[in-house]
Amino acid sequence: MASHSAQISPDKRFIIFFDFDETIVDETSDDMVVQAAPGQHLPGWLKDTYQPGRYNEYMQRVLAYLAEQGVTESDIRGVMEKIPATPGMLTLLQFLRTRPVHDFEVVLVSDANAFFIESWLRRTGSRQLFHRIFTNPATFNRDGRLVMRPFHSHDCPRCPDNMCKQVIVRDYVSRRTQERGRPYQRVFYVGDGANDFCPALSLGPQDVAFPRRDFPMHRLITETHEAMPGEFKAVTVPWVSAEEVVQRLRKLVAE
Repeated sequence: MASHSAQISPDKRFIIFFDFDETIVDETSDDMVVQAAPGQHLPGWLKDTYQPGRYNEYMQRVLAYLAEQGVTESDIRGVMEKIPATPGMLTLLQFLRTRPVHDFEVVLVSDANAFFIESWLRRTGSRQLFHRIFTNPATFNRDGRLVMRPFHSHDCPRCPDNMCKQVIVRDYVSRRTQERGRPYQRVFYVGDGANDFCPALSLGPQDVAFPRRDFPMHRLITETHEAMPGEFKAVTVPWVSAEEVVQRLRKLVAE
């Protein structure tokens, strides 16, 4: 799913990409949905069907099981709405919301799904901030089951079958640069996971990666700097609280 908002102003100076799970919210939404299940856990036979690299297919089975157990759309929405934001994240979203209109184009790239993400963003009043949301499509069918589909297919060996965030980021920045007739001054990427390292690899030396400190994305950047100096080009600003991201963005916007 790649949802649109209204026409994007062509003269935004910067673009900032966000991951969702453990970046905007302080949990993994796929794990949290289990709280809607009977007894707040999944049966062993279902957990045993998971295969590495096939997580999207596994989640489709989980969602089918929840529907069979009578879990409703409002049950799932209620669980999503209660997930806490990561430290300082609401401050960062508010900072972006109150910037001049020409500062930031804001994009979300997540391997969660559209229903989980939209539920949380609407509850916090953050939906309108995001110009685009790239995630796995998910809609309720007539039987009340949340049906999720893979976002796309790709050839990247680093990423799960259904989503390579580098393909999404590269394609989007390239297309928007063509539409605008000029590049962004800087590209920013805020994330935490191993699948956020892949898109951050495509950033240039004027861009900034904001990995959550000591999470997989941060560790992979550190390991790459040690093993292959020069391979990872972006400036790296690790964060524990997203208020640290605000502080760096304030400086860069003022330049």
